[in-house]
Amino acid sequence: MPTLLAVVLIAVFAVVGFFLGITYRKQVSEREIESAENEAKRIVNDAIKTAENKKREALLEAKEEIHRQRNECDREIKERRNEVQKQERRLQQKEENLDRKTETLERKTETLNKKLQDADAQQEEIQLIKKSQLEMLEKISGFTTEEAKQYLINTLEGEVTHELAAKVKEVEAQFKEEADARAREYIANAIQRCAADVTSEVTVSVVPLPNDEMKGRIIGREGRNIRSIETLTGCDLIIDDTPEAITVSSFDPVRREVARLALEKLIQDGRIHPARIEEMVAKAQREVNQAIKEAGEQAVFETNVQGLHPDVIKLLGRMRYRTSYGQNVLRHSVEVAQISGLLAGELGVDVALARRAGLLHDLGKAIDHEVEGSHVTIGVDLARRYKESEEVIHAIEAHHGDVEAHSITACIVQAADTISAARPGARRENIENYVKRLEKLEEVTRSFPGIANCYAIQAGREIRVMVKPEEVSEDQMVLLARDIAKKIESELTYPGQIKVHVLRETKAVDYAK
Repeated sequence: MPTLLAVVLIAVFAVVGFFLGITYRKQVSEREIESAENEAKRIVNDAIKTAENKKREALLEAKEEIHRQRNECDREIKERRNEVQKQERRLQQKEENLDRKTETLERKTETLNKKLQDADAQQEEIQLIKKSQLEMLEKISGFTTEEAKQYLINTLEGEVTHELAAKVKEVEAQFKEEADARAREYIANAIQRCAADVTSEVTVSVVPLPNDEMKGRIIGREGRNIRSIETLTGCDLIIDDTPEAITVSSFDPVRREVARLALEKLIQDGRIHPARIEEMVAKAQREVNQAIKEAGEQAVFETNVQGLHPDVIKLLGRMRYRTSYGQNVLRHSVEVAQISGLLAGELGVDVALARRAGLLHDLGKAIDHEVEGSHVTIGVDLARRYKESEEVIHAIEAHHGDVEAHSITACIVQAADTISAARPGARRENIENYVKRLEKLEEVTRSFPGIANCYAIQAGREIRVMVKPEEVSEDQMVLLARDIAKKIESELTYPGQIKVHVLRETKAVDYAK
């Protein structure tokens, strides 16, 4: 029983304690909630006060900014208004000036129209006076206007001819005084500094034989050896009565050189039969090709021309076996390149370009016997094919006057080509062509009126003209010499230059009886 009571009491006390704890915690929680609510209210009130303060401050700052911007706008508007007013005043002043100028121009126009009317009236009056004076002069002189003009022309013709001849002499003397001296100096320096060999070659080569028995061996049984040589080389072998010699003939100098070398090798070897001939011809071709390459490289080295295409160098080497009027074309090209460079240096133009154009000016002659066309046209095509510059192409095209030279380099190459070709002994020409050229020179000269006789002298480098003194005066001689020179330039082709020498001789004859 006591135990049960104790348990009940404990239970009652536990329940009472539980409810008391709950009541206490509820009171504490209510107090905490009340305290939190009060604190929240305080924070909210502080925030509201702070926000209102900041709002008032922002409103004040906004009002101040608006006031400042309004002042700036007012100031800017005032400045712009002042500027507009100034522009309006300037425009007004310009309008006033234009009005004044317009009025002045109108007044001047009226004055000018009045003067033009006065001038027209005076012109009419002058024409009337001139007409009356011409009529009076015609009556006094007995000549019409046209007759008077013709009379004056005839009267002044002699004086004008004399003055024209004197003027021509004066101008020529003035230009020649300095130009001749400087040209001689430049050309003499170029020639003196370029000492080129002069060689003469023909279209045949002579191969010496150790004895006449070798001729039979070269001909072979039933001519098989000579036919084999001619077939492989493309040359003709001429075996005649000439002792211990065989002549090799061909229009192609490279083929002729191959044949000559092959014959020399066969003669030295002694074994002459078709198989050996084929072997020696092939060996000779290799040697000639190597010699062509070396000759081209040597020419490039001598002239100091850089950047040439390898095929162009080979074409230059082929010109070693090419001749023109007996002059070796490769040596001629090297000489032209050197003279061109020297002249370019004297004149202050591109020396390397002048050398290059001079070396390549006759490039077409390397294959002109294989390709149709003149060597100038072929050279231009080759230069374009191997990407040469337009200046070099133009110099090649103009070096014989086929087109007009429009660059200093082209003129230099023309002069250098003429110098190289016209040196005494540099070239030789067929006697028949030489005689025809002299006859044509005299024929062209005789075509002018008043010429008594003419003679080509100094190997065609001078034409001496004798005129009839009663038909050609001394003043007309100057003009006649110039006209003859111009016609020779236009109708004839010749190396170098031709001097036109006009002579006028008067004689008086009487007899003592």
